[in-house]
Amino acid sequence: MILARLSFVTLPVAIAFLLTALLYPITSRLRRAGFRPIYATWTTMLVALAFIGGLGFLIGNRANDEFPGLVAQIQQTARDVQAWLLTGPLHLREAQIADFVEELTRQINEQRSQITDTVLTGATALVEALAAIVLLLFVTFFLLKDGDRIWAWFLRAFGGAADRVDRAGRAAWRTLSHYVLGTVAVAAVHALVIGIVLAGMRVPLWAPLAVLIFFASFIPIVGIFFAGGVATLVVFGSQGWVYALIFVGVLVVEQQLENHVLQPLIVGRALEFHPLAIIIVLAVGGIIGGIAGAVVAVPVTAVIYRALPELRRDRPVEPPKPVEPNPPEPEPSPGAGDAVPGGPNR
Repeated sequence: MILARLSFVTLPVAIAFLLTALLYPITSRLRRAGFRPIYATWTTMLVALAFIGGLGFLIGNRANDEFPGLVAQIQQTARDVQAWLLTGPLHLREAQIADFVEELTRQINEQRSQITDTVLTGATALVEALAAIVLLLFVTFFLLKDGDRIWAWFLRAFGGAADRVDRAGRAAWRTLSHYVLGTVAVAAVHALVIGIVLAGMRVPLWAPLAVLIFFASFIPIVGIFFAGGVATLVVFGSQGWVYALIFVGVLVVEQQLENHVLQPLIVGRALEFHPLAIIIVLAVGGIIGGIAGAVVAVPVTAVIYRALPELRRDRPVEPPKPVEPNPPEPEPSPGAGDAVPGGPNR
């Protein structure tokens, strides 16, 4: 129960760190260009919000225009499937299909109370989501503006161990930045390829599906199965099973290229986890925080995994500087008062 309540704070903070790692290069460039920290931070935040708002507006308009056509195509596909079930190799009877539809309708009606309860609790979930978004924006803003000062203040609490904590924190930040930027690049390539394929097949809602695949790519292994399954169902409902099989083939090939080419080249060694470890981490994150927990579970684990060795490791001892030998003393030159060999002594 305590973990569930704390997740409303820890998850927005964790996502804020991910956003900060993504947006900090923009803020850093603006600072180097002469912007004061407050102005660089506000500019970065406004650019990010404008991009998200513009993308949502374009996708919403496109979905509004194409959704009626998608519904009509799905209805036609359903009729074709029903005709195939009746005249195909299965030779089902209309009564069997009607019984199946009736059973499905009955199951939905039995779950209606649970659906109603979910809708009624949706208002509370909406308020909590809005509060989490506000907290996320505040944390991201101050991390972009005062991240170095916050880190320096944080280190003062560790006294003599501040050096270890500083090295661990910097290693964790490098890992997080590398992971976030690399994952965004890989997800963008993945969404672009799938979007082009869907548009070439004239599939309705290809742009929203491409965006869904982009965001699903942030959840390793599980995300692409979910987004790919949704896209395959839309392709099947709108264009038929032939196009659906072609799309599945393209999806599998593209996923293999991503796993064996893009991920090693772009993300590199920022994440060195066995697939079993990733599955376990995703399961724990999903249980604690749902979808958001699954998104942040892998990068948080990678950060901890990279920071712990720096906490245990001592600062390398610098080798002593070689002692330079003293220069040889110069031999005394004969002076005027020296006795001349063989000369008379006076």
